[in-house]
Amino acid sequence: MSDSRRSGLLTDIPGITVGHAQDLAVRSGVTAILFDRPVVASVDVRGGGPGTRETDLLDPERTVEAIDALVLSGGSAFGLDAAAGVTGWLAEQGRGFPVGGMRVPIVPAAILFDLLNGGDKGWGADPPYRTLGRHAAEAAARDFALGSVGAGTGARTATLKGGLGSASAAVPGTPFQVGALVAVNAFGSAVVGNGPHFWAAPFEVGDEFGGLGLPGPVPEEAHAFPARVAAGSATTLAVVATDARLTKAQCRRLAVAAQDGLARALVPAHTPLDGDLVFAAATGERPLTDPIADTARLGHAAARVLARAIAIGIHAATSLPGVTPTPPGEGRYEGLPPAWRDLYGRP
Repeated sequence: MSDSRRSGLLTDIPGITVGHAQDLAVRSGVTAILFDRPVVASVDVRGGGPGTRETDLLDPERTVEAIDALVLSGGSAFGLDAAAGVTGWLAEQGRGFPVGGMRVPIVPAAILFDLLNGGDKGWGADPPYRTLGRHAAEAAARDFALGSVGAGTGARTATLKGGLGSASAAVPGTPFQVGALVAVNAFGSAVVGNGPHFWAAPFEVGDEFGGLGLPGPVPEEAHAFPARVAAGSATTLAVVATDARLTKAQCRRLAVAAQDGLARALVPAHTPLDGDLVFAAATGERPLTDPIADTARLGHAAARVLARAIAIGIHAATSLPGVTPTPPGEGRYEGLPPAWRDLYGRP
């Protein structure tokens, strides 16, 4: 179900842990990103159909300066409950924003649409996401799985099974690191046409997603608009993080710049049918030397790392146990398409 190979993770940034929980019968799951101490964060939303919780407070003008965790979840609007599970678990640990004699954990969240993938969604008045959120928080660790896990469990793209990817890198010319984590559930495609080559190939490090490069030349049909059109049916959710010391406004610029990575790895991206967004978080371990130049370098590195993470997520994804892949058809969204590995193996 998941790839145990490690090529760099979001948790290479010290002070971050990640946990997953999933329900294979439902074909959905939750990923929780926890911070050892509150961090500065912001968000940039580009897709036309986002679903979020507590993202307004990430605006630089809002009062709360730091957050305790981030949550990415399947389940569309039902998945917003996952943040409540993480919030409750953090409260038990004594975490949160002090309000009188209480502490309130600050846990922004975003959801993706995986309701039509064929899983058992007959949960009635008790969706599973709050429980999954709690379990994801309990499972948080420095090491975590990639592929068809957590928020990427029931994800898909235009042509292939979606998944959960992560990557990291040092930022050239600075002492900083940048990492990315992404749940890829895109309206567009991560691969060029009907072949195995990833749009993100120019940014690949080693052979972390096959080492195939780009086809030459890129076939014209690779630029065609996907056949299926289902409003609100897709969303790619990403988190980029750095050990740099940033303000909320600088985090917002980091998130904006990282969106370029999403557009480099998915074609098309940021459509009215997606809810694409990028959270950015800064743990603040290393101060900036030159606020303008350092912020620009961080953004450039974040875009490259996010592009890699997207391809890694698709490369690592596997078909779910007992699920027969459904090849994409004209205007069809139901079910899950084949995984990249179903079609091309693992070079």
